[in-house]
Amino acid sequence: LSLKFGDIGNLKGLVIRFLLTTSYYQLSVQNWFSLHRLQLLYNHSIQATFNATRIYAPASYSYHCEHVSSLQRYDALLIPSSANDLSKLWEVTFTDFQIQGFNIQEGHFAYAKDCASFFSPAILMGLVMSLILLLVLAYALHMLIHLKSLDRHYECKASPAYFAQMKDNDMGDEKEPLRSGGNESYELRNQQFCKIYI
Repeated sequence: LSLKFGDIGNLKGLVIRFLLTTSYYQLSVQNWFSLHRLQLLYNHSIQATFNATRIYAPASYSYHCEHVSSLQRYDALLIPSSANDLSKLWEVTFTDFQIQGFNIQEGHFAYAKDCASFFSPAILMGLVMSLILLLVLAYALHMLIHLKSLDRHYECKASPAYFAQMKDNDMGDEKEPLRSGGNESYELRNQQFCKIYI
């Protein structure tokens, strides 16, 4: 498929040649076409050759892409065929590119297979973040379901509490000496503590 510019100023004599191939794939049970190579010719001599990657569609469809370019910022679907030829000197970019090589009816493009991937980096990042949020929510629900009510059981027992001898004589009726010796300790007879079981 050749695109000739005719007598347009400096582009006179420039031809862009698209080399398309068609193949039958048993897995999809249909023919597919692909752009195999792109050549730039000037005054009937080949100036640059680019190998095309990922430019394919079913033979009954057309192929559409916002940018088909040799530049990395546009995902570089066109790759110089050789490091030794003049392809490195050319930068090729097609904007709003659409091509169909076979099964053309009434001069119109068929339904287009778009180059936009369903799993772009932004979409993948959104899926990962959604998965993380779902895991956090599932863990929180799991913890809420297994949260038990606080059944409090109080068990109060008398317990001896020991304090060093105090100089306050007003508490004499509440204190009973335990043993005599170097340090005297006293037991508070009415001291109690409670244990709480949860």
